[in-house]
Amino acid sequence: MTTSAPASNVRERLETERNAWMCTLRPDGSPHVTPVWFVHLHDTWWICSERPNAKLRNVSADPRVSLHLEDGDHPVVAEGRAIVHRTGYPVDVVSAFRVKYGWDIDTPESVLYEVPVTKWLLSGEAQ
Repeated sequence: MTTSAPASNVRERLETERNAWMCTLRPDGSPHVTPVWFVHLHDTWWICSERPNAKLRNVSADPRVSLHLEDGDHPVVAEGRAIVHRTGYPVDVVSAFRVKYGWDIDTPESVLYEVPVTKWLLSGEAQ
């Protein structure tokens, strides 16, 4: 368990991998896990989705989230607290989503989650 920045091979995967899994907490404390598109900039995960949805309801009640890449042989798992943005998205984040996915996230239907990492649980090596 570490709070330091991930190794270069993990940073490369964060730049190139298409999907991650995001776990939020329902009001009753049970987990809600969904695949998400993301970008990783400034040591922060950025996830965008359309609203309203369960992620937004859950994070609005309890901002704690876990995120992980799909590869179970080389797991990357992080924890953080989501900050919800409904407007005024950072220009470099909007650009990164456009480059990575061809998706313009800056729309009235979108919500952006900023998740600075508070803890890296696994950083690319099974334990």
